[in-house]
Amino acid sequence: MAIKNAYLLDLLERTKKRNPAEPEFIQAVTEVFSTLEPVIEQRPDLVEAGVLERIVEPERQIIFRIPWVDDKGVHHVNRGFRVQFNSAIGPYKGGIRLHPSVNLGIIKFLGFEQVFKNSLTTLPMGGGKGGSDFDPKGKTDGEIMRFCQSFMAELYRHIGADCDVPAGDIGTGAREIGYMFGMYKKLRNEWVGVLTGKGLTYGGSLARKEATGYGLCYFTNEMLKANGTSFEGKTVLVSGSGNVAIYACEKATEYGAKVVAMSDSNGYIYDKNCINLDIVKRLKEVERKRIKEYVNEVPTAEYHDGCKGIWTIPCDIALPCATQNEIDGESAEALVKNGCKVVSEGANMPSTPEAIDVYLSNGLLYGPAKAANAGGVATSGLEMSQNSGRISWTFEEVDEKLHNIMKSIFKACDENAEKYGMKGNYMAGANIAGFIKVAEAMKAQGDV
Repeated sequence: MAIKNAYLLDLLERTKKRNPAEPEFIQAVTEVFSTLEPVIEQRPDLVEAGVLERIVEPERQIIFRIPWVDDKGVHHVNRGFRVQFNSAIGPYKGGIRLHPSVNLGIIKFLGFEQVFKNSLTTLPMGGGKGGSDFDPKGKTDGEIMRFCQSFMAELYRHIGADCDVPAGDIGTGAREIGYMFGMYKKLRNEWVGVLTGKGLTYGGSLARKEATGYGLCYFTNEMLKANGTSFEGKTVLVSGSGNVAIYACEKATEYGAKVVAMSDSNGYIYDKNCINLDIVKRLKEVERKRIKEYVNEVPTAEYHDGCKGIWTIPCDIALPCATQNEIDGESAEALVKNGCKVVSEGANMPSTPEAIDVYLSNGLLYGPAKAANAGGVATSGLEMSQNSGRISWTFEEVDEKLHNIMKSIFKACDENAEKYGMKGNYMAGANIAGFIKVAEAMKAQGDV
């Protein structure tokens, strides 16, 4: 969607100049701006209040070094980040990503997206994100523990239960959260719910592990129902094989779909008979092996090096759950050519702008990440509530709350898209619904 509004075009150019060499962040800002034109035209008060100039600038950006020692006594130094983007509607909330690709631009794009995603959940959470260029793959538990402790030795100064509540993301699972939480507790000499995704024995929430994948399918199911169809009998592709992908596969299968492909960063598997999720769970969650090992146990399945080929498999529904920009224009065209009718995003910004143009121009149902994958942070918000009240809800209670939140998110996307003349464009609806809530709060709080 091209931006035509002169004010938005000018602000986008200024944002580009202030943030050189940060393509992911500029991509995220451009996508949001492309859908806000009707809002800006109807709400000049938001322009006059300088809301948009402020909303594209993080409230705080923290960069620090992380020294740690490996098992052989060799010293290493990584770089740590925390971008506290917007606290208009609540404390900063967003995950910690541990991956070699992490840099400031990626953390800013994730934090910017998180502002609107958290707004959509209806929970009082602002947006932030953090991480490091540390790679946990191939590291021992001891090495990961020492890294996490060093990471938290600086981060603890900047976070708190009513200030900034980090969570997990790529490379940061229950193990890493546990080490970080233990160090935070030691340094601050207090037990507070300052990290979410904790273990169930020390304040974690049931259903958190499943939340993003389940929530993705809850949102997608609402989108399908609103358009007269369902998951039943559909062929589904799921990229990735982490928590999001595994539990999206599980819930889609419960809804009657047939998931035939999954992937990791090395390649993808295709099982025409339907993915055996028990094997994938054991390989990835217990044994921490690569997805290619699946074919050693299921000889009828195929393994292919490289990730891009997964989008050439004929399907009805595609659920990208791996990483940003994994579907480009060419892959989107392949999906359309092979019969795909629905793309719903479990990863953060997994589709390039060219891919999104293909979806919209071909009439695909498109569930954007900030809406479709909001189940993870929504359940993190529910974990915060349980910690504050010193209570624990059952799996069924959390899952029901999650389901209702995802229904409300779809309703907000649907209604706002129609209200502003873009019926069926759930990307526009998500951006507008998320933006208006934050913008109103910023305006009410003055020029701060």
